[in-house]
Amino acid sequence: MRTCGGCSGDVDARFRFCPWCGAPQRLKLVEFFHPHPLVESDQGKALRVSRYLGGEAVLHVRLSVWSDGPAPRAEAAISLDEEEAERLTRFLAEPSTVQSTQA
Repeated sequence: MRTCGGCSGDVDARFRFCPWCGAPQRLKLVEFFHPHPLVESDQGKALRVSRYLGGEAVLHVRLSVWSDGPAPRAEAAISLDEEEAERLTRFLAEPSTVQSTQA
């Protein structure tokens, strides 16, 4: 059991909201990103990025690939700690000055 930050009641770890006061037990931001329209193999998929901000959750960023369909589902997911999330941010923000080599 953990203690709710809103009402100090006991909350089972499986609950996302306190059953007594309704306070969220973890805070996160979620954004979906669509695939490149010209890459056919990625159509029907999306990238979901979740940033966990605190509460009872450990601070981290979670990336997951979702498939579209009658029952959308995550195909794969990985969590990054804050240091790796910052490194990913720099990688995406800075234009590459190194030319890629072709195999």
